[in-house]
Amino acid sequence: MKTLVIGGTGPTGPFVVKGLLEQGHDVAILNRGSHESPELPNSVERIIADPHFEETLKVALSGRSFDQIIASYGRLRIIAGLIGEHTDRLISVGGSPGYRGIQKPEAVFPAGLQVPLPEIAPQIESEQEFRFGFLVKQAEDAVMEGHAAGNYVATHLRYPLVYGPRQPLPCEWWVVKRILDKRKIIALPDNGLTLLSRGYAENMAHAVLLAVNHPETSGGKIYNCADTHQLTMAQWVQIISDAMDWSLDVVSVPARYAQPARDIMLAAAHSHHQLYDTFALRAELGYEDKVSVVEALGRTVDWYMSNPPELNASTQAEMAEQYRTEDRLKEIVDATRQKFDSLPVEEKTFSHPYAHPKKPGEGTDHMGR
Repeated sequence: MKTLVIGGTGPTGPFVVKGLLEQGHDVAILNRGSHESPELPNSVERIIADPHFEETLKVALSGRSFDQIIASYGRLRIIAGLIGEHTDRLISVGGSPGYRGIQKPEAVFPAGLQVPLPEIAPQIESEQEFRFGFLVKQAEDAVMEGHAAGNYVATHLRYPLVYGPRQPLPCEWWVVKRILDKRKIIALPDNGLTLLSRGYAENMAHAVLLAVNHPETSGGKIYNCADTHQLTMAQWVQIISDAMDWSLDVVSVPARYAQPARDIMLAAAHSHHQLYDTFALRAELGYEDKVSVVEALGRTVDWYMSNPPELNASTQAEMAEQYRTEDRLKEIVDATRQKFDSLPVEEKTFSHPYAHPKKPGEGTDHMGR
């Protein structure tokens, strides 16, 4: 089977290509050629073109056809509009920004995303509401419109925040960096109890390959993708710290003031959960995590230790400022905790709500009923 992967060198791309090769596919990748991946063998054809523009895609694909195309990079709305001339099967990859409330929790009622978040949850309806999210929704719509028109059989996968090798948005790195800098604390919103769906790169590639192998089941459908085992932010920090034989104490601050954690929180200024419902992926396609979350985070730490991101002077200065802010936040939290500790509050003893008589015919129970 001839398969074209648009992308192929990002976090999940090499895992997808490797899986396809193991299944006997004849694989080509199409991207701008900015990043070479040593994991890909020379047998994989490299097509150099920018998949963000119709004119460059048309030239690159002129006269060519594939049994299927996996679009994990580029401008999906444009890809969906012309790819029907080159394949009968499209598997596209997008993300979560199209969900209403993801940036502005107050946009839905009650405020905050539904937990867990199903594929049919409300979507952004206008550019004014959230421009990037609306463009993501338009791209998904274009894919499904092409499917409905019979141009191809489409499956769309909504990725979560992907972690692991080659991640251009290295949220885990900011925890690793603190430990390398011998920091003892990390400021997180609301005790770090937020659940934010994540997926290890190899696990998310597995989801793509399941869509490849089940076209009859997955055709015409959209699936949320994420690790089955999800962690709170605090648990995530705990596992990374343990992998580096260190201890980071969480300083709990209101989300509004958790500025040092913005890079970890995808710039969100709230602590509402963003927890994908992945029941359909698991029930219909048989998804299970190939790599456990503890092992996956350990591998991610190892990757960053061998491949630390290059930080410019501005970013280094920003980190220093974040550390100063964290120290100040800890001072405020410690002072506030002392005031809380001075309150004359007694811990309430738990009482079971049902009767527990000591002997038959006893008039009242332990609650006087």
